Amino acid sequence: MTTMELHTLTGAYAVHALQPDEEAAFERHLGDCAACSVEVAELRATAARVGLALAEQPTPRMRAEVLHRIGEVRQEPPPRQQPPSDTPRADVPRGVRRRAARTWPTFALAACLAVAAGFGGVAVWQYQRAEQAQESGQSAQNRAARLAEVLSAPDARTVPAKDLPGGGSGTVVVSRDQDRAAFVASRLPQAPEGKTYQLWYADHGTMRSAGLMDASSDDAWLLEGPLGDASGMGVTVEPSGGSTKPTSEPVVLVNFPAQQA
Repeated sequence: MTTMELHTLTGAYAVHALQPDEEAAFERHLGDCAACSVEVAELRATAARVGLALAEQPTPRMRAEVLHRIGEVRQEPPPRQQPPSDTPRADVPRGVRRRAARTWPTFALAACLAVAAGFGGVAVWQYQRAEQAQESGQSAQNRAARLAEVLSAPDARTVPAKDLPGGGSGTVVVSRDQDRAAFVASRLPQAPEGKTYQLWYADHGTMRSAGLMDASSDDAWLLEGPLGDASGMGVTVEPSGGSTKPTSEPVVLVNFPAQQA
């Protein structure tokens, strides 16, 4: 698979639509391509923003109407298989076929977001469990919104984070205008039992806590607190609940790009 083909798989990867071998190849590509890392994070952040922004309880009338309409929908029969045509078909280059096959997940993601926006509370209603879930959803919505602002900031600059534990890859995104930074990671293993990953700002020779992160899946994290005059960021393995200062050597240590005059 060529680099150009890999660049087209961000949407498919974001919605987990790749085959295992393609997913492995794309994750290796993520380690060397900051643009794709950021695009994947933006797609996931956008999905979170749209889904959670609509966390409102539907009225009983709306719910009853939706269930009623579902029962009236007639299932279409399977399409007939057309007999083979005698007309010769021009060969389509393999690369074009692959690109065409892989563009649908990107459109599928956009379509899913549009459908979620159209159905509003009905879509979210299926996932609501209790009032606690709504409160948690609001908090997650706010985090996703702030994360998306950093990832899409016009002045955002990216720096690769190399030699992550377990062969993982990462990218740091810095926005001076937003006064925030984000960390995008792929294939970062879970912290040992009883431990957690903790983010830090490197600030004037000291390490300032920037929150905890759960590496149970590929994701992006917004560093807590303002960027300020920080010159870099790091990740350490700390006791569960975090520490006031690092107690171990950093597993990630990245210098931020110099401020532009």
